[in-house]
Amino acid sequence: MHDIWNPWHGCVKCSEGCQHCYMFFLDRIRDRNGTDIYKTKSGFTYPIQKNKSGDYKIQSGELIRVCMSSDFFLEEADEWRNETWEFMRERSDVKFFLLTKRPQRVKDCLPTDWGDGWENVFFNVTCENQYRADERIPILLDLPFKHKGIMCAPFIGAVSIEKYLGDGQIEQVICGGENYDGTRPCNFEWVKNLRAECVAHDITFCFIETGTVFIKDGKRYYLPNKQIQSEMAYKSGMNYAGKPIKWKLMDHFGMEMHQEHLYVPHYRKNCEHCGSKLICNGCSDCGRCEKQKRL
Repeated sequence: MHDIWNPWHGCVKCSEGCQHCYMFFLDRIRDRNGTDIYKTKSGFTYPIQKNKSGDYKIQSGELIRVCMSSDFFLEEADEWRNETWEFMRERSDVKFFLLTKRPQRVKDCLPTDWGDGWENVFFNVTCENQYRADERIPILLDLPFKHKGIMCAPFIGAVSIEKYLGDGQIEQVICGGENYDGTRPCNFEWVKNLRAECVAHDITFCFIETGTVFIKDGKRYYLPNKQIQSEMAYKSGMNYAGKPIKWKLMDHFGMEMHQEHLYVPHYRKNCEHCGSKLICNGCSDCGRCEKQKRL
């Protein structure tokens, strides 16, 4: 996917949400070991890679999700992280979405010139249940980032974040059920309650997928197909566009970029009922849709 940058791969499980980690599952079915942590070869320099025309593959204004097959603040990746910070510094015209279950390590892993944060970095913590929310969100709020968010995924227990939303630091909340190797249920009541808290503070809320086991109105549904999970999440009507995030992206001369020079996401027909559309980087024009039509 064009919106994912995996500078390294592999991880160490550290909390309840890791129990049925999709990365470990996908590695296992490929006869690999998810605990093998390594710097990726072709992917490590993705933000600064250019095409044959000499243009960056990632366009100005795109949002790139970082370390979706690991954790950006993983201790075993400390030797590689400084170089990735340099890529993010160079691409001050691109938004980088960081997600971690290790916020306690963040302060010691930031660049020396970080100050109160970089305008193009969006920092998120995973809160799979109330215990982890109360453990990680206070650390999140105390860290120097311009943009902050929360991801309740896999959503395996009711979570209330009302007490953390009052000062306006949280700009986006995402939730989604457990899938692939996990069958811990996601309850629609949890989703509705979390959404209500976000709406009350005009914070963008995105319900990306139901998960494999979904409970609604006391009924238990088994939904092993991820596309169906996403469509059902969209049809639930839970997604809410709150206050827009005010990005300040800079060009290589240190000048703020105007909206007309930034990437505008575009979508295909099959994107219309996707639970993630609200926060998605758009179609990558990979051609798979057209290939599937011909099959």
